[in-house]
Amino acid sequence: MAKGNQGFGSQFTDGLDDEVNLDHATPADGIIASRSQTLARIATGKSVADRTEWVDPDRCRPWRMHNRDLDHLDEASCRDLIDSFLSAKKQRIPAIVRRIKGDPEFDYEIIAGVRRWWTVKWLREHHHPEFDYLVTIQSVTDEEAFRISDVENRSRKDISDWERAKEYTIALREFYDGSQSQMATHLNLSKSWLSRLLDVARLPDSIVAAFSDTHDITVRVARDIKPLAGDPRALAKMEAEAERIVEARTKGGTPLTGPEIAKLLVKATVQPAVRGAGEKEVIGTTGEVILRYTKARGGGVTIKVLKTKVSKAEIIDAIADLLT
Repeated sequence: MAKGNQGFGSQFTDGLDDEVNLDHATPADGIIASRSQTLARIATGKSVADRTEWVDPDRCRPWRMHNRDLDHLDEASCRDLIDSFLSAKKQRIPAIVRRIKGDPEFDYEIIAGVRRWWTVKWLREHHHPEFDYLVTIQSVTDEEAFRISDVENRSRKDISDWERAKEYTIALREFYDGSQSQMATHLNLSKSWLSRLLDVARLPDSIVAAFSDTHDITVRVARDIKPLAGDPRALAKMEAEAERIVEARTKGGTPLTGPEIAKLLVKATVQPAVRGAGEKEVIGTTGEVILRYTKARGGGVTIKVLKTKVSKAEIIDAIADLLT
């Protein structure tokens, strides 16, 4: 089934790379090559393929499951497409849409090509009313639409893990009966990678709030936080730390990156030290307390080695630092 899905997606999306990469696209074979050549002729204005049209972008709306966060589409994030469209004096690669019935405000919904749609709308609003939206009209089911969108956008670096995770979570429920195994097979993905991606969207809202930009919540960040979020005591400590982070940000504190916030959240789960007078701590690379020590008046030092996840080499190095 996975192999069949690759063929299914390719018939719609081969050659639909970003506009700036058009001249570097690798020719496909057989039917796909014919499609790519047709798109090239469309781009040069030499022919118009069946079901490919120039339409008013205001008559189009993004499909409910598109994987673009519209709040993150702006002039800066779409600058490459804006420059490409202006240079070519038009959009060269069609978006993929399907017709809408019974909606007086819209004729099409966008399956793939939301960034191109946003760019055309922006150009029309900024002194270029001559731009229209180039689309290929397809008749597809919701599940097919999801796979088309996934095939086109899976390798795009400008789509965040958060955007993908949200889209995949909805698709898992609606199209694959909640079966990650079935979904991985249909999309030709490894089960482990799919599970890690879905973990991004499963983080509690109270923890997500700590991040100023959800795009900072990557698979790596979720991997570090997710195991602790399942422990009620650890979760409570992370939630308290998240509130502190949000408060500091509200007061104009220095913006933190995703990994920095994750490290603070993990560190907050460490049990508070039950220390005697003058006892101090050494924090390891994982954010855990790895040593506690007390300096004696005579110059000696008492060191307690705690059970942690760090390597023995790191503990030995930390002890050596204390002794020197």
